[in-house]
Amino acid sequence: MEAATGHPLQAFADLITIEEYKKKERPKVVLTWAPHPRALPQAVPNSFADWMNEADVDFVITHPEGYELDPKFVRGAKVEYNQLKAFEGADFIYAKNWACPGVTCPADYGKILSKDMSWTVDAAHMAVTNDAFFMHCLPVRRNMIVTDEVIEAPTSLVIPEAANREISATVVLKRMLEGLE
Repeated sequence: MEAATGHPLQAFADLITIEEYKKKERPKVVLTWAPHPRALPQAVPNSFADWMNEADVDFVITHPEGYELDPKFVRGAKVEYNQLKAFEGADFIYAKNWACPGVTCPADYGKILSKDMSWTVDAAHMAVTNDAFFMHCLPVRRNMIVTDEVIEAPTSLVIPEAANREISATVVLKRMLEGLE
């Protein structure tokens, strides 16, 4: 169910994971761009942004300039170009790479504009959070998107998040089949 611009089952799994692990009623959730050697589609970040905008969370998107997501997915989310500032007090960090969406710069669509490794999620980044949980949809480029120490930490939710992909698909299939009766 992943398309070029959306991946709703992944976003549903992400929301289930946040609901399961949140420690306060309205957690701060940060979607952060991270470096990658290839140009990746915007499907996961678009859907994550779309779903977080509907959830009861304080939602922030952080990325280098030039990586703006389509406004129809960003909507009212706060966009912060300073990654460390965006991470301050966060309860959940969702790291994902995406190529230039071309919304603000059509000539750069699908291009890699930055390979800035300072955007890699590491212990120093996580130290400014509210002991945040780390999330990623997998598979992940270790020591590029996220360091080993972060993805292996007790606060990493990548495995439960992956398990929730099965739940999200099951729920959707069940509802579809129920609608056939």
